[in-house]
Amino acid sequence: MTDLGDFGDFDVDDESAGDDALAEESTGDDAPQRGDDQPASDQQADDFQRMDVTPSGRDRGIGTIAVSEGLRIAEREEDTQLRAYVTTGNRPNVRIGSYLLAPYPDGEKLFARITGLEYAQAFHADDATEIHARRAMRRDGIDEADYKFMATLEPMAVLFDDEGELKRRMVDRVPKPETIVREATDTTEIKTGLKMPEEGVFLGHLSVGGEKVRTNAEPPTIDYRLKDDYEAGDPLVFRHTLVAGGTGSGKTHGAKNILRQYLAEDRTYPMEGGRDVRPAMVVFDPQDEYAQMHDDNPGMTDEFARRLEREDIAHGGIDDTTAFVPKVGQASYAADHHRAEQVEFTIPFSMVRSRPWLVASGGLNDNQYPALKQLLRRFFDQYGNGGTYSQFRSFLDDPALKEELHESGRIHEATFDAVKRRTYGFGDVFDQSAKPITDLVHEFVRPGGLSVVPTYHVNDSRTTTTVVLALASLLVDQKLSNDPDFDRIKETPMVLGMDEAHNFLTDADTVQARKVITKFTEAAKQGRKERLGLFLITQDPQDIADPVFKQVNTTVVLNLGDEDAIKSVNIPANLESKVPYMEKGQMVVYSPDNSEPVECIGLSTCVTSHGR
Repeated sequence: MTDLGDFGDFDVDDESAGDDALAEESTGDDAPQRGDDQPASDQQADDFQRMDVTPSGRDRGIGTIAVSEGLRIAEREEDTQLRAYVTTGNRPNVRIGSYLLAPYPDGEKLFARITGLEYAQAFHADDATEIHARRAMRRDGIDEADYKFMATLEPMAVLFDDEGELKRRMVDRVPKPETIVREATDTTEIKTGLKMPEEGVFLGHLSVGGEKVRTNAEPPTIDYRLKDDYEAGDPLVFRHTLVAGGTGSGKTHGAKNILRQYLAEDRTYPMEGGRDVRPAMVVFDPQDEYAQMHDDNPGMTDEFARRLEREDIAHGGIDDTTAFVPKVGQASYAADHHRAEQVEFTIPFSMVRSRPWLVASGGLNDNQYPALKQLLRRFFDQYGNGGTYSQFRSFLDDPALKEELHESGRIHEATFDAVKRRTYGFGDVFDQSAKPITDLVHEFVRPGGLSVVPTYHVNDSRTTTTVVLALASLLVDQKLSNDPDFDRIKETPMVLGMDEAHNFLTDADTVQARKVITKFTEAAKQGRKERLGLFLITQDPQDIADPVFKQVNTTVVLNLGDEDAIKSVNIPANLESKVPYMEKGQMVVYSPDNSEPVECIGLSTCVTSHGR
C-alpha cells in the first residue's frame, strides 16, 4: 500500500507497455488480416467512424464579456463591474495593463484596460488535496481546462466615428454579454482611447509592463508626444515639466532626448508682432553633462538614425551650444568631454541691488533682512551700480556708520553685526576677472541656441547656489517685467532647464528660500503668457517646494527607490506601485492635459553625445 491508497495498484509504465505491445500485434507485418471469421468486436472496431470535430471558422479576439459575476457600468468607479473570460490559447499572452476593445452593436467601441487577472474554478471541486497535488507533480504540463481565466477591465472611453474622424467620450453604456473582446492593435484607436495627441514633442514609446505596445502599422510602435501647438491650448512646454528618477534610472539620458526635441530646426512659437521664434534654452548643469549635447553620439548607427527620421524625432548634436562657465575664485574648468564653445563670466555685485536675497544665503532672519536692504540701498546710493562686493565689505567696516545707524534707531548694533557677519564669504562669487553676465545677455539667450551653465568645478555649495539663482532670477525677472532692461530675454521663448532642482527650489525656512520660491512660483504661473517653460530634473522630487511643484503639468517618473519620493510625484496608484521595479529607460508619464496616465519606454540610444 502506497501513500496514494488505491492508486498503489496502478502502474503507469506497465499499462503503457501493454498498450504498445497490443498495438504492435495488431499492426505488425505478421499480424493476421481480419476477415468475416474475425470476432464481431474486432469488426466493430474497424467499422468505427471517426467524426470531423474541427470547428468551423476561427477564433477572433482573446475572449468574451462575461456576466456570471455581474456586468455593470456605473458613474462611480468602485461600482463598475466588467470582466472578460479569456480562452485557453490566449492566456499566456494576456498582461495587466493591456488595452482591449469591445464593440457595441451599432459600431461604437468600448476602450478598456486590464487591471486584474485571476483563475477561478469552473466546477465545484477541491483541488487542495494530496491526490490533486501528487497528480500535478507527476505531470509535465498544466491542464487549464478545469479553470476559468478572468480579466478585470477598467472602462476608459467609448470610441465613435464622427464624419470619418475617430473620437472618444466618457463611458456611458454597457457592452452586451458575450461580446468578443480583442486586443487593441490599431494606432489611431489606442491614441484616441488614451487621449494622446498625434503630433508634438516626442517623449518615448507607449509600453505595458516594460514591453512596447505593438500594432499592425509601420512602425509597429506607438510614439508618445506632448502637445506643442495652440490649437488645443498652450504648448505644454510652457506649463512646465518635471523629470524625476534615481541614480542609474536613465534620467539624464531621457532629459537630453526630450530637450533635444525643443531645439529641432522647425520648432517655433508665436511672439508679439506676429513673429515665429525658435526657443532659447538655458540649462543649469551641476554634473557637467549637458554641454555634450553639442556633439553627435558616436554610438548611433545609421539604421537607428534612419528610424528616428522616419518617426520625426530630432537627433544629432546642437551646433549652437555654448558653455557659460562661472569664474569663481581660483576654481578652473577643464572640459575634454565636449567640443562646445566656452565663455567665462562673472556675477556683478550690481545684481544684488534689486536682489538683496542673493547675499542673504548666510541665514539672515526676517528681522535682519530689512536691515540688509537698508544698508544695500545706502551703499548703492553712494557708489552707484559700479559698486563692488569688496567695496561693500569696506562700507560695512566703517564704525562711524554702525554708530550712526544705532543712535538714530534705524539699525540696532547687534543687527548690524549680524548682517556684516552673515554677508561675509561671497568674495569668490562677485566681480571676478571675467566679463559680467549682464554684458553677455545677447549671447546667453539665443533663439535656437543652447546655453549650459556648468557648476561641477565649483566646490562650495553656497557659491553654486548663488550663481545659479543669480542667473535664473535674471532670466525670470526680465521675462515677467513690463519694462525689461533686456528685450532679447523678453522677446524670446525660453526653456529653463535645472538639473538637481531640489538644491535650488527647496522649501526652507530662510529668507533666501522664501524669496526664490515666491519668484519661481510667479514665473511658473506666468509661463504660458510669457513663453517661459521650466524643465526641472531631480532625484529628490519630495524636496521641491510645493508651490512650484503644483505648477508642473507634465511629470515624467523613472525608477525611484525612495518611498517618500514616489509618493510626492502624485501619480495614480496603479502606476505608483510599478515605479520601484522599472528598468533603465522605463517611465511613467502623468500629464492630465495631454493624455491618460501611461507607461513609456525612452529611446535606447541618446540622440546626442552622452556619457564620458
